Amino acid sequence: MIMTEPTGEHSTSARPHHRAQLLTLLGLDEGWQRIVLMALLVLLLTIIIIPKGHLMMPSYAPGDVARRDVKSPRDLLIPDEDLTAQKRTEAEVAVPVLYDFDAQAGVTIAARVAGIFDFVSAESKRGVAGAALREGLENSFGLRFTEAELHTLVALSVEAGNKEWLAELIERLYRLKMVDDLRLFERDRQQGAVLRNVATKKEALADLNEKVLGSNDLQALVREEFRRSDYNPGQLKVLSSLLANFLRPSVSYNQNETETRRQAARDAVQPILIQVKKGEIIVREGDRVNPEQVNKLTALRAQGSREVLISQVAGLILSSFILMFIAHRYGQRNIRKYRPQNADLLFLGSTLVGMVLLLKVGGFVATALGSAFPYIEPGAYYYVLPFAAGAMLVRIVLNSEVALIFSMVFAALAGFLFGNSFELFLFALLSSLAGAHWVRQLTERTSMFRAGARLSMFNFMAIFAVHLVGGQDLGTGLLFELGFGLLGGQISTVLVSGIVPLVESAFRYTTNLKLVELANMNNPLLRELMIQAPGTYHHSIIVGNLAEAAAETIGANPLLARVAAYYHDIGKAKKPLYFIENLSSGENKHDKLTPSMSALILMAHLKDGVEMAKEHRLGGVLVDIIHEHHGTSLMKFFYDRAKQREEREVDEHDYRYPGPKPQSREAALIMLADAVEAASRTLTDPTPARIQGMVQKIVNNIFIDGQLDECELTLKDLHNIAKSFNRVLGGIFHHRIDYPEPVTKERGDKGAKKNGEDRDRKPAEESEDPKTPVKKGRTEDLKRLGMS
Repeated sequence: MIMTEPTGEHSTSARPHHRAQLLTLLGLDEGWQRIVLMALLVLLLTIIIIPKGHLMMPSYAPGDVARRDVKSPRDLLIPDEDLTAQKRTEAEVAVPVLYDFDAQAGVTIAARVAGIFDFVSAESKRGVAGAALREGLENSFGLRFTEAELHTLVALSVEAGNKEWLAELIERLYRLKMVDDLRLFERDRQQGAVLRNVATKKEALADLNEKVLGSNDLQALVREEFRRSDYNPGQLKVLSSLLANFLRPSVSYNQNETETRRQAARDAVQPILIQVKKGEIIVREGDRVNPEQVNKLTALRAQGSREVLISQVAGLILSSFILMFIAHRYGQRNIRKYRPQNADLLFLGSTLVGMVLLLKVGGFVATALGSAFPYIEPGAYYYVLPFAAGAMLVRIVLNSEVALIFSMVFAALAGFLFGNSFELFLFALLSSLAGAHWVRQLTERTSMFRAGARLSMFNFMAIFAVHLVGGQDLGTGLLFELGFGLLGGQISTVLVSGIVPLVESAFRYTTNLKLVELANMNNPLLRELMIQAPGTYHHSIIVGNLAEAAAETIGANPLLARVAAYYHDIGKAKKPLYFIENLSSGENKHDKLTPSMSALILMAHLKDGVEMAKEHRLGGVLVDIIHEHHGTSLMKFFYDRAKQREEREVDEHDYRYPGPKPQSREAALIMLADAVEAASRTLTDPTPARIQGMVQKIVNNIFIDGQLDECELTLKDLHNIAKSFNRVLGGIFHHRIDYPEPVTKERGDKGAKKNGEDRDRKPAEESEDPKTPVKKGRTEDLKRLGMS
């Protein structure tokens, strides 16, 4: 037995060995299981924190007020995006416009026109005319003529010299360069346009003094040449239509090649870099951020996602591992009630990951809301997040000591997540501790919301204190933060209220809230016990009163002690008549059994009780107490009977309960209260002195037998427990005064007894007719009441 003073409340969570199978990892022993679990936890937290955590620089827009100082973590060369874009634009503009020049355009067009004349001449000589000739021109050259125009064209084709004159005219016109848009070409030529010969691929700058014709100039020259010719109007119309289909510029703008060359020039410009020295202040807290600083911060975030990311990820992994390892080891070595099993560590890790993930999502939402409502600082929305929910959940499920360690680890990770913010680290720590404190004694569901109201008020004060610590101004921003802090306390409460039943089911924990439900006397197990074994039921109620009073005295969990007492003997409902408290009369079934068989039947009620508790999902903590409440104590009555009946030596081990011994203070209280209540029934004259002597004897015997060696009760606890037992039993067996005989007995000679009146009742009013007859058999009917 540990001879130290207990501190804090005992956990209501389960510590069953059967839950260790949750973490059976590839056959590893318990120590390696914890190492693997911690490694996985660190990796998950790193993955969650890295993308928008302390590795990333804060995001600001020009004109925003910096919330903290930002220093360069190392020597960096940061690209100047604006200057780089300017240089690239200059390089792009410096690329000259490219025009393609076809020196053979005139010859090609002249040959095309001559081919039309030859085609028409040849077809007409073959006798082809009319519709057939028009169809041939359309299919071969894409030309359409009316009947009259076709007749004129045939005449011109047959007449000698027309073809040559027209070809010579075309070649003469194309001795000058021609463009489609002369104004655009002149502008580009002034800026250094380049002409590329499509045949030779040679390029040269456009000559500023060279005459170039536009499309309008070309048409004017054609009209002038036609005016000076001898052709009639009909012939000129046909020739004009023919040329209109073939004349095209000899110089054309090559848009695709120009854009390709400009993009290449733009890409060839290297980024303009600005040197930032390690430790250099990028922006100071309270200053308005200018565009240059925004560019530097953006570049620093980009640097963080490249080569710096590797070292910073390694640093976060190492620091997180050290933080959790030291916190866990410190708790194990220095905090007596910090004894989490592997399944508890799995629950703690899941809660930690869930809380960090929730905060990260909340951070994204806060950033979005900050953009939507610019008059509210994005950082103000952080205080609406349920920082205390994790610690509250851990306190409800486990105990205060584990919640303390969890709060410190979680607060540090929250600080990492929000950019190494000391203010948020401090607020997360204070809020978590406060939330865990106010859910320490939940006896009903509504107690959670009272705790939430207190947490909201505490958040209000904590935010104000953190604001003052940060040296910030008392403005409207603080009002928003205070309001969000009040709301955050209620959100934490609602979140925990919804999650607790899920945790109870998933991890098979038995919390105070679950115990409140199990304390309902309409529970099927208790109703079955009341019907099948009423004596055991009454015994359990008295044991519950004794254990609850003792738990309050020594600082254990009174609710757990009382509820565990209600269920500690549920296994007796399977064979109720083999237990003396359920025998109202008749023979004792153990009289016909051997002592060893009787011992086995008594032991069986533990196994039956555990099976029933598991079947009805009472929770691991109650299963443990049912299993442990007799420890390895000796069934002395049957052991002594066996020694009397058998000549051979009797093995004492056969008459001891299988154990284990009580592992918790509540289990030990059930053992003590169970034995004391049973012994109190044997007192013939339960005076206070006899009760005190009986209690002292029972407690001493259990202590001497070593049944309390594995729990945390101290000698001082045992003294206080005995005092509480004496007080409760004194109330149960209190002395009553002797009441005077009923009036009916004094008047017995006058016929009351003769007439069979009920002496336990007040006599009825005297009948006006003294001769009123009394029904026969009334006395006999009363005597049969309560008889089986």
